[in-house]
Amino acid sequence: MNTETTLRSRSYTDEDAQAVCDLLNLCDAVDKLDDNYSVDDLRREFEDPQLDKHKDMRLWHSSEGILVGFGQIWVRTQNDEAEGGTYIRIHPEYRQHNLETEVLAWAEGRLREAQGQSGNRLVLRLWMPDTYKYMRDIADNNGFKTERYFFEMIRPLNEAIEEPKFPEGYTLRHITAGDPAERWVDMFNMSFIDHWNHHPMTVEEHKHTLASPKYVPERDLVAVAPDGEFAAFCFCLIDPEDNKRNNRSEGWIDILGTRRGHRKIGLGKAMLLSGLLRLKADGMETAKLGVDAENPTGALRLYESVGFRVRTTSISTSKELAAAG
Repeated sequence: MNTETTLRSRSYTDEDAQAVCDLLNLCDAVDKLDDNYSVDDLRREFEDPQLDKHKDMRLWHSSEGILVGFGQIWVRTQNDEAEGGTYIRIHPEYRQHNLETEVLAWAEGRLREAQGQSGNRLVLRLWMPDTYKYMRDIADNNGFKTERYFFEMIRPLNEAIEEPKFPEGYTLRHITAGDPAERWVDMFNMSFIDHWNHHPMTVEEHKHTLASPKYVPERDLVAVAPDGEFAAFCFCLIDPEDNKRNNRSEGWIDILGTRRGHRKIGLGKAMLLSGLLRLKADGMETAKLGVDAENPTGALRLYESVGFRVRTTSISTSKELAAAG
């Protein structure tokens, strides 16, 4: 199959959401990725304020009008680096006929366009489960190098959960409507500032999360320091539609963090245990979380200490691009 003559590409439009969802779910089923979507999920994701949905996504169609390729790039610029986190899905019948290379070439061009004349170092990144041989072959064949490993961990919630113990003067509560988004965002950024590949969260991004129908304030837990500062947090997430679609009862410890200046006093463990109790009280059978295998704050040891175990491993790969001209 000669994709150069049989395929055409164009930008994403809002009318494409269902076709994109169908392609992603087809790839999920064939590749066993456990990454299936609803069309409403995708529409919300594509409204993320950090995404230019008409420039940062590209579609490839066959001559019959079938959607056979999808590319998405998350462009972030920080300090002297412009990064493009790239997502690729190719219809199983159109693989290994140069379409993968064409999607990556588009991603590179989009990253260069977004970078402009700043002179930043350019890096493309691909993320994949370590068992996803097809995507690992794409990375290997196009010069990407493995740079980091991540674990998805699980813990059954029918096992005993230790009672959280907070340091003296610290109190646990959940976010309320009166809490400014800026306060939470500042805590988040000061908690992850020393983590690998951290990009500061914006208030606009956080408000997009708060507007999600899946957001529940009672699952957005914070520890308040004696002086009133937000010191640590555990953001829990339950996706009822995903659980129903996949016949499971799982909740996420989606983000856990402790602010600089409040570490090494047991806050992280107290918040984690509080999150587990919250998910259990909400009827979940299993808790899940993701962690950088080389997390500098010892998160992996913490998770193992309360009963989490590794279920899957993912890989971040990167490729540095040559300067234009």
